[in-house]
Amino acid sequence: MKRAIAGSLESNDVLITVKESDSLNITVKSIVYDFFHREIEKVIRDTLAELGVDKIDVTCEDKGALDYTIKARLTVAVQRMEEQQ
Repeated sequence: MKRAIAGSLESNDVLITVKESDSLNITVKSIVYDFFHREIEKVIRDTLAELGVDKIDVTCEDKGALDYTIKARLTVAVQRMEEQQ
């Protein structure tokens, strides 16, 4: 099974783990979950749509990252996973 990660658990960053799946599954763990979990999930869904990915398992461990950081980490993780032929 293909799997990839990008990012870190440092403050203001996010660790994104992706793996192959038969459906779309998104898990968000965040220090600001109560306030921003919907926005974080929207950034993930929008980024996956831009990448043309609709079947993937995404785990997001957020430490206060801004939207553009989440998008960048997710994009890199998906690219790394796809490179594993």
